[in-house]
Amino acid sequence: MAIETLVGTTLAGYTVRGKVGEGGTSTVFRADHATHGTVALKVLREKLQHDKTAVARFLREAQFGARVEHPNIVRTLDYGQSDSERYYLAIEWAGGEILDKYAEKSGPLSSKEVSEILSQICSAVQAAHDVGIVHRDLKPENVMYDPATHHVKLLDFGIAADTDAAPDQRLTRAGFFVGTLMYVAPEALSGELVGPAADQYSLATIAYFLLTGTLPYTGKSPRELFSQLLTQPPVTLNKAKPNLAFPVAVENVVMKALSKQPSDRYPAVKDFSEAFAAAAQTTAMASASIAQSVSGSSSQSAGAMPSGSDGEDKGGLFGKMKGLFRRG
Repeated sequence: MAIETLVGTTLAGYTVRGKVGEGGTSTVFRADHATHGTVALKVLREKLQHDKTAVARFLREAQFGARVEHPNIVRTLDYGQSDSERYYLAIEWAGGEILDKYAEKSGPLSSKEVSEILSQICSAVQAAHDVGIVHRDLKPENVMYDPATHHVKLLDFGIAADTDAAPDQRLTRAGFFVGTLMYVAPEALSGELVGPAADQYSLATIAYFLLTGTLPYTGKSPRELFSQLLTQPPVTLNKAKPNLAFPVAVENVVMKALSKQPSDRYPAVKDFSEAFAAAAQTTAMASASIAQSVSGSSSQSAGAMPSGSDGEDKGGLFGKMKGLFRRG
């Protein structure tokens, strides 16, 4: 049965209501189930039903999802092979919108909001690391975010790796890297199995993107980007865009996690998350202090001043005060 004709049918007890997305190996549907309610139903493409590697990756995603239980990771509810021999994976239906779309619409985001989002993603990733799983494909497109509740759900363990797996159990051939080039750590480009530090690099890239609306490398083609990742340092946070300025504490945290050498990053994802949260809190406190100190003189000026992602004014008194953030 063609994948398009699944809508309106029942697969392994799931009534398929509509198509919500697709990737290179599978298609995702919204479906209803008598016990699980509304779910996201992931179905392996028919042409890959007999591809041993594709099937192994699909089933591994299901197993990893079942292995890691965390409030910020979509729950794996069910998986297997239907009577029609279609491989399927049913996961929790996550509300909200894809983080990438939210950031494009609402960004650049403030350090405070980025901290709220990042801490949840990092908590989920740390839980995976604690049981020996490296995600390897962390990016805004793999995160659901509900702006109303500020709740985050991490998706897609499709190319995750077990750090304890023997070489002959790995599904990625030596010399081939997996992941998304814009968010992948430099060490992954060698094709060797990466560790938790690679996920930290990807998380730092996500933070950079949410704060600035751009990425730490400017390559316009895969070849150029590949070369920059291997040979050049990332663009520092305060040089990402001319109209944005960040406290040195926030910049230092992000750039440390973007270090080319894994050993130069934070010891663990949770350490990166805590450092970013502390820097963001310092930023918020400094902003509040400045706002309070000038409130008494606000009656002497008229009109609102333009502000950046963290509320820094680009002119007038706040523009002069921006130097305090850079030094502190």
